[in-house]
Amino acid sequence: MPAPEAPIVFETSINRLEYLVGMHYLEVPQPVVQQLGGKLKVRLLCTVNNQLTFQCGLMALGNGSAYISLNTKRLKQLKLKAGDKAVVALAKDESKYGMEIPEELAELLQQDDEGNKRFNLLTPGKQRYIIHYVASVKSSQLRIDRAILLIKNLKKLPVGNESFRAMLGLPERV
Repeated sequence: MPAPEAPIVFETSINRLEYLVGMHYLEVPQPVVQQLGGKLKVRLLCTVNNQLTFQCGLMALGNGSAYISLNTKRLKQLKLKAGDKAVVALAKDESKYGMEIPEELAELLQQDDEGNKRFNLLTPGKQRYIIHYVASVKSSQLRIDRAILLIKNLKKLPVGNESFRAMLGLPERV
């Protein structure tokens, strides 16, 4: 097995996304984006100030640069605010889904062959949506309920036509 690539380390500042209230980001300069292959469709492990590591992706910022969003919880954990400098280390995320799958969803997919097959037919982004939606609540019972709802509705949808709203059991917007 080949050794993992060394992380790319750079200094950047915390900026604010004006169009998303309360959202901050780490700017990833164009040379770093190029080192990552020049593409935005890459899943990463981001470590900030050697304190906090989280899974993420890149979003286009313009002029070949990108950004990684930072929510309020992460800013508080890091004791950072807009304008502060941060040292960032980026490494390719080699995990299957690009984020940790909740135990409740993993167990459901193991028990439900059809649901597992349909889940694996989804695009990686839709898979991550389901994982994030299930993982975003603290209660184990609520994670179970969400996993069952999404997979049950997913199995009813035509392959290739799986919208988030339909997976939630909501009517499509007109």
